Amino acid sequence: MNSLSTFFGDISSVIWGPFVLIPLLLGTGMYLTIRLGLIQLVKLGPSLKLGLIKRKDADSEGDVSQFQALTTALAATVGVGNIVGVATAIGIGGPGALFWMWVTGIFGMASKYTEAYLGVRFRGTDAAGEKSGGPQYYLERGIKGPIGKFLALFFSIAAVLACFGIGNMTQANAISANMENSFSVPVWLTGGVLVVLSLAVLVGGIKSIGKVTAAFVPVMIAFYVLAALYILLVNVVDIPAAFALIFTDAFTGTAAVGGFAGSVLIIAIQYGVARGIFSNESGMGSAAIAAAAAQTSHPVRQGLVSMTQTFIDTIIVVTCTGLVIITTGTWNLIGDDGEQISAALMTGEAFTNGLPGEWGHWMVTIALVMFAYSTILGWCYYGERNVERLFGRKLVMPFRIVFSLVIYVGATTELEAVWNFSDMMNGLMALPNLIGLIILAGMVAKETKWYLKHDPKLEASKAQIEDFMKDRPGWAEWKAGDVIGSTHKK
Repeated sequence: MNSLSTFFGDISSVIWGPFVLIPLLLGTGMYLTIRLGLIQLVKLGPSLKLGLIKRKDADSEGDVSQFQALTTALAATVGVGNIVGVATAIGIGGPGALFWMWVTGIFGMASKYTEAYLGVRFRGTDAAGEKSGGPQYYLERGIKGPIGKFLALFFSIAAVLACFGIGNMTQANAISANMENSFSVPVWLTGGVLVVLSLAVLVGGIKSIGKVTAAFVPVMIAFYVLAALYILLVNVVDIPAAFALIFTDAFTGTAAVGGFAGSVLIIAIQYGVARGIFSNESGMGSAAIAAAAAQTSHPVRQGLVSMTQTFIDTIIVVTCTGLVIITTGTWNLIGDDGEQISAALMTGEAFTNGLPGEWGHWMVTIALVMFAYSTILGWCYYGERNVERLFGRKLVMPFRIVFSLVIYVGATTELEAVWNFSDMMNGLMALPNLIGLIILAGMVAKETKWYLKHDPKLEASKAQIEDFMKDRPGWAEWKAGDVIGSTHKK
């Protein structure tokens, strides 16, 4: 098992290293930002209003509301990465890694918009009448010929394998380990409860998942952010120094001191970008799968709503975690053994120092359980849509059951090899998707510009949209909801 873990780890380090995904992720995000005219900044306000306040497009086709599609994607991304991932980035890369997480998030919003736009633009309807879309379809439909087919197939296989790792076993393991450490709950009991709870939601598909995440995700994020804001208010005098440290360290790296792991500039960038993507999944293509199920009157509208997911995940939740770790001084805390405390303990220690009594320890455990469980729900949907793409609708329900049962394995088993495997598969998901985003950027930019010219505030009704879009190429095809692939006959 150790040799297998090492093998996966070596491949993952190459994929997530400074010569493959890091420049590709940042480069794609920058390129799309330019092509789309800084859309993540210019349209952030209307996008938040549409997604969080209006929440749905009336009388539009789709399986769930725009808000439910957003919370499903948030459920899958706001997870262990927002707690342990941030601590890992800062613990190894120094406080400057948080800056590079921000950079990844800002440029990642353009990537998220583009993949969500394409997810809706090229979605189809499966044999059960449900919307199905994502990179597994838009890569093939948008990029004609064998290249598109290869990229789509590659993504689908990687996504199915990845969902059992990062979206299942690792999350279940984090839940069971924390429940055992904090409340002495046996891992077998936690695993059993997770299987039952997951089955109850997952067998209902996206409509069931959407209802649960719409109620659950806002509460869990508010719970965590409010606790973090309390700590930051208590330590308000330290916030300016924390920001100064973050920006200085981002371009100089942190010198090794005592037990601190130490880093140079490239390490800060590498861990900031890698953990940033691990947290918000921008560029991986996963959120496009949830976006494709949304009830929306135009792909631009859902693309903008989905874009806010990265803003909420990285600019709000990740920032709260990072600032708490830095302002409480936990980022360079030395343990009894003379070494820097581990990333797994760092966030919990920061909240324990910042909140009264034992509240911090309990709060982080509860937040981690909620975050990880919601991730399981979101990633099951990602997996089933790719199973449907590969094998047809008939295997979707068996997949949901198997996915739920595998949760028990994750909750009760040591998973070092699975963590490395998950990192590797996440990278392999991102590669074909990023290539596709670059190839399709021109089409997305052109269609986005046309739409926003006629509806700059995102307030047009369905009838108004149909009126100004009626003569646009591809509009009739999208409205008809053409089914994709031989297994998707309407």
